[in-house]
Amino acid sequence: MNLSRHPTSYATVYQQIAAELEHELRNGYRCGDYLPPEQQLAERFKVNRHTLRRAVDELVDRGWLQRRQGIGTLVLMRPYDYPLHSQARFSQNLLDQGSHPTSERLLAVLRPATDHVAAALSRQEGDTVIHLRTLRRVNGVPVCVIDHYLPDLDWWPALQNFHNGSLHDFIREEIKQKLSRRTTRINARRALAKESKLLEIVPQAPLLCVRTLNICEGSDQVAEYSVSLTRADMIELTMEH
Repeated sequence: MNLSRHPTSYATVYQQIAAELEHELRNGYRCGDYLPPEQQLAERFKVNRHTLRRAVDELVDRGWLQRRQGIGTLVLMRPYDYPLHSQARFSQNLLDQGSHPTSERLLAVLRPATDHVAAALSRQEGDTVIHLRTLRRVNGVPVCVIDHYLPDLDWWPALQNFHNGSLHDFIREEIKQKLSRRTTRINARRALAKESKLLEIVPQAPLLCVRTLNICEGSDQVAEYSVSLTRADMIELTMEH
């Protein structure tokens, strides 16, 4: 793309570069890749670095890219489509879209249920519940941190052996229970400092807060209450009716 041949305005030049880069992002990059250095891109497009940076800023503002200080410009490739229905599976859905999701356990403890956890699980405040925390990544990029609360203490010995992968797959294979989504509530809030660090985003960045109640399939037995804090720039939720 030789922009120097076209007598055009500065704004049109950087917008043309942004459009060309967006096309390349859609067709030649994956989430977690990095753009070439700005100087290299500026030489390729035959513009100065300021013009090139303006084009990159355009894509940062639109959620395609993220600047990482001292590292480079990260490709986000948003949004990932995540349908919300009773059998929705985060990992399989992203695999179907050609991405590589991973999940790691950050925490596994027994603790007294707070009031909102107890209410969700139909328990008394202070009752002991299992609390797991997981971090999900897509192609190496942190996407969401999830707190899982499970009331059945008989599951605790097995769940201590869960370290990564899909928690629901683990429960199905090791505990012989298949879970089904019963209710989902969604709101939005800003990221706190600890959440920003885990998700590698700036403080106060927007998050989707998704609260899900899961039951054992074939019964009304409440099996799990989860609270997911998800980067709003990387996931698009689809309500299926």
